[in-house]
Amino acid sequence: MSPIEQLWENYQLPIRNALHFRSGVSFGIEISPADSAGYKILEEFDLESDLSLNPDWVSDIDGLYSVVLDNGDLLWAGEGSYGSEGFAARLNREKSLIWTVFLEESNPFQEIHLQGNIACFVSTSGVRLRVNINNPLLGALRENAH
Repeated sequence: MSPIEQLWENYQLPIRNALHFRSGVSFGIEISPADSAGYKILEEFDLESDLSLNPDWVSDIDGLYSVVLDNGDLLWAGEGSYGSEGFAARLNREKSLIWTVFLEESNPFQEIHLQGNIACFVSTSGVRLRVNINNPLLGALRENAH
């Protein structure tokens, strides 16, 4: 079981602007309102190493809104332990994590609008992430791709 799956079982996520996949692959991200996806993909990082250095640097999460997909999977969005945090995620029908995005300064995500395979997650502060639900890496600009 990957470190992100272990945290997810306890409804926790690392306190870092990041995109995590259940496989254990994690990328830093940054909010980028000028880009069509609303975020940029940064460097891949080793979550297990980060957690070994700072094991308590996690936030408890609470879902505020969900959308059930035709195949039974679930999009889920909400807040972290601190008022400024927000998360968005895709879960399989057994409620196991497929991927998740955590942001330290987005405020809670309270809306999900789905059009085809693109979900728009909207936070209470107006942050909008337009995510390809099948692969959140698609459509987001890579920091070094300019």
